Amino acid sequence: MKLPKALRWLASLSMLAFLLLSSTGCTENIAVLNPIGPIAKQERELMLISTLLCCIVIVPVLILTAVIIWRYRDRKGRKATYSPNWAHSTRLEVIWWGIPIAIILTLAVITTRSTYALEPSKPLESHSKPLTIQVTSLNWKWLFQYPEQGIATVNELKIPQNVPVRFEITADSPMNSFWIPQLGGQMYAMSGMAMTLYLQADKQGKYWGSGANFTGTEFAKMYFDVESTTQEDFDQWVAGIKTNSPALTLDGYKHLAEPSTSNVRAFSSFPEGLFEMTVTKYATSHNHGVSGKEMQDNMHNHGVSGKEMQDMHMHNQ
Repeated sequence: MKLPKALRWLASLSMLAFLLLSSTGCTENIAVLNPIGPIAKQERELMLISTLLCCIVIVPVLILTAVIIWRYRDRKGRKATYSPNWAHSTRLEVIWWGIPIAIILTLAVITTRSTYALEPSKPLESHSKPLTIQVTSLNWKWLFQYPEQGIATVNELKIPQNVPVRFEITADSPMNSFWIPQLGGQMYAMSGMAMTLYLQADKQGKYWGSGANFTGTEFAKMYFDVESTTQEDFDQWVAGIKTNSPALTLDGYKHLAEPSTSNVRAFSSFPEGLFEMTVTKYATSHNHGVSGKEMQDNMHNHGVSGKEMQDMHMHNQ
């Protein structure tokens, strides 16, 4: 049955309106489009600018495709110009080659500048001292160590509002990817490497973090809670863990590192130099944002001698 022309146009406009409303109304539910930190905000701006620039080409092409199909369709009384020998138009060639080239060059400049500006190991400008958190990817859980506070947690991350966080990231498992969408882009967690990522939360609230790589059977459960609080609440949280939680021993870490899922856990202390031991036990010097000297200084500050490090290696083999 052939629908009336007015009804076909109404259906088309309704579908277009639905797509526009659905795509704009769900931005609050899309984490990367609802940033709460300076890095994530800059990344959202980059995505929006890139999308708008691409739309300069994509939208006219889609519209012209529909117009051409409609205008040059086979029907009686067709009034479109018939030009079988037409082959070239300098004006059109300049338009459909010049505009994409200009957009690509613009994207290249924007992307290059953003790449340097958003270098993950670049410290954030702030009047507050950065908080260091050492992140270890395990199968299938996340271990967070707070070296300055002397505590550790599993699948729970708490940070003060408006304080830059210096994440030092490694893995004692297959490669994974550390990602908190509303704070910033992901950073790979790899065994034998210490990666650095600076992020910051500008608002208080609870957010979602996860591993963004396939790492085996239970990879889908490798997510963690992120909470941004006031400095006072953060200090109380640390004090509560130090008072009420058990210590993480080397034997406990060895058991924790075995492939398994885990609920949220907390530890009042952890072995000194545990993060450095995890990085160096794979006998590689590769790192990103953490120099070999910094690693040695961390080990020295933690009072870890060469013999103790060797004992740790033997204990975890």
